[in-house]
Amino acid sequence: MVKVIASSIRKGNIIELENGLYSVISAESFFPGKGTPTTQIDCRRLSDGVKTQVRYRTTEQVEKAFVEDKDYTYLYGDDDGFTFMDQENFEQVIVPKDVMGDQAAYLQENMVVRLGLYNGVAVTVILPQRVTLEIVETEPVTKGQTASSSYKPAILSNGVRILIPPHVSAGVRVVVNTEDGSYVERAKD
Repeated sequence: MVKVIASSIRKGNIIELENGLYSVISAESFFPGKGTPTTQIDCRRLSDGVKTQVRYRTTEQVEKAFVEDKDYTYLYGDDDGFTFMDQENFEQVIVPKDVMGDQAAYLQENMVVRLGLYNGVAVTVILPQRVTLEIVETEPVTKGQTASSSYKPAILSNGVRILIPPHVSAGVRVVVNTEDGSYVERAKD
């Protein structure tokens, strides 16, 4: 563990609170005109997934766990979780479903992801920022709709629902932001 000031904590960091290790979901510092600057940290306990929110003065010390970040290749998912392989020594790591969370929908065979390991156990997963998927279902374009800025619902090949521009149709491959599931652009392939 390393002591750091609260304002240096970022999303994906692992911190230690009185009852265990927590993965940081978001961290935001507030600097009011009067009063003490504070940092609000939303986090999830690694042992059971319970979410909590803590507040510190921005200069207060926080225990930050040393997490080794390393690239792994995604192999497959099953009832035990998601299996990844170390690109250097070919060792395999299983990431539990609760650690993977909603990001699991964007996993693709042989995708390289960055795993955060604490004492050899995966505690964080960072996917590539963008993935390319095919639209399998969407509404047809209605006349005159193409000029408007309204988006229409669609379903991607991974089952995720997304909003897309009206001119995009089923069968088209699109680039999607993995952080928020938003449409970025049509794929250029």
